Amino acid sequence: MGIKRCKLSRKVPNRLLEFFVLEVTARSAADVLGLQVNTAALFYHKVRELIVEQAAAQEELLGGEVEVDESYCGGVRKGKRGRGALGKVPVFGLLKRGGKVYVVPIPDAKAATLMPIIRKKIQPDSIVYTDTFSSYSALDVSEFHHSRINHSKPFADKQNHINGIENFWNQAKRVLRKYNGIPRQNFFLFLKECEFRFNHGSPKDQLKTLRLWAIL
Repeated sequence: MGIKRCKLSRKVPNRLLEFFVLEVTARSAADVLGLQVNTAALFYHKVRELIVEQAAAQEELLGGEVEVDESYCGGVRKGKRGRGALGKVPVFGLLKRGGKVYVVPIPDAKAATLMPIIRKKIQPDSIVYTDTFSSYSALDVSEFHHSRINHSKPFADKQNHINGIENFWNQAKRVLRKYNGIPRQNFFLFLKECEFRFNHGSPKDQLKTLRLWAIL
């Protein structure tokens, strides 16, 4: 593990990690530190690759009460919004209440796509909260306890909501907007960055974790 083939002096990577955690763009970080933009961008890229490696190594099943929801990120073209929005990447998220979130890009939001992810990531007999999207109907005859949320009603019924995963999407999209366009081939890395930020709390905790992983 660790950040490989980093030829920068010890002080510079630590400063770059601080800027990364504070959501400072690579361009701005390079300007402050007197680096080439490509140098800072490559370091940021390696940090995101490290996040993905660690996320894969530390994967765990979600259980208890789990909220699931699909969303759509990116895209610059105006037009249809919501499900199937033009130019956007479909993504799927699962959030254990009081715990961690897991997110992954998906080719589509069909039941045949979503159910294998749910079965891989959620323990049987867990309570799974969803909205009324038709793809989630498969959960009604599954090994999970399915609870639907009707967004047409003005208030959530006690525990019957998906506010947690919707809050994550709001945070993730705020972070992604900062980058002003992400190459599709790198989108997974940026998405996992959002997952990391949510799962590791405060910037102080994020920096401590990244320094440990990076072995700087």
